[in-house]
Amino acid sequence: MLALHKRKRISVLGMQTDVISIDEATSHITQELIPSVQNTGGKYICASNVHMCMEAYDNKSYKHIVNNADLVCPDGRPMVWAQKLFGEKTAKQVRGYDISLALCKKAADLAIPVGFYGASKKHLQKIQNVLKQKYPRLKINCAIAPPFRTLTEKEDQEYINQINDSGVKILFVGLGCPKQERWMADHKNKLHCVMLGVGAVFDFISGEKKHAPKIISNVGMEWLFRLACEPTRLAGRYLKHNPRFIWHMAKSQFKKQRYLSSQ
Repeated sequence: MLALHKRKRISVLGMQTDVISIDEATSHITQELIPSVQNTGGKYICASNVHMCMEAYDNKSYKHIVNNADLVCPDGRPMVWAQKLFGEKTAKQVRGYDISLALCKKAADLAIPVGFYGASKKHLQKIQNVLKQKYPRLKINCAIAPPFRTLTEKEDQEYINQINDSGVKILFVGLGCPKQERWMADHKNKLHCVMLGVGAVFDFISGEKKHAPKIISNVGMEWLFRLACEPTRLAGRYLKHNPRFIWHMAKSQFKKQRYLSSQ
């Protein structure tokens, strides 16, 4: 049987990103990845943005983790622009927030149990309340708020057992980049589910943080909106990564044009 999603990937500064839409990603996860877990083990999905791209650019082991994900969605608008620069004119943005809600809706329709890992107990309760109100049939079998420190082996194993025993098929992981991607890769062969690294999506769903309006996201200014909302926390990250991303992308395009002109 042919795969529903014929995987096509574009390298953005060495980080592989899938060319895919929200509908395609949702179908791929629910109709291909989830059924394959039983035979091939856990899966994990990354939502890529400039931060992730530059973390991967700076760290080979992290790049390996992202590039070995079962799906790398172009979460940030710059990832979509990069895909288009490299020839994928129909590239689409798949925001972590949008794919999370799409998966919850699909999970509710298909009776697929979901779970959450990350944030605080109070925070997770808000998320569950919002989602249960939005999707009454959604089965939330597991919600774990791990301590904000390195876990002991015993604690980690207890959480692994709790997640597996709950029967969840989709686990939303909100530990922040790059911690959540490392966690998912480390637990891929220990968990019987598909994991999706969602970063700040927990905050957006619960209402703890404001999500950028679609029009702002569409013009690639979501980072500026978030910076205005959280200048103290995000200024260092954006000032470090955004200019470097633009610089390295410009260099790659310059080299490409020089190569083409020499042919």
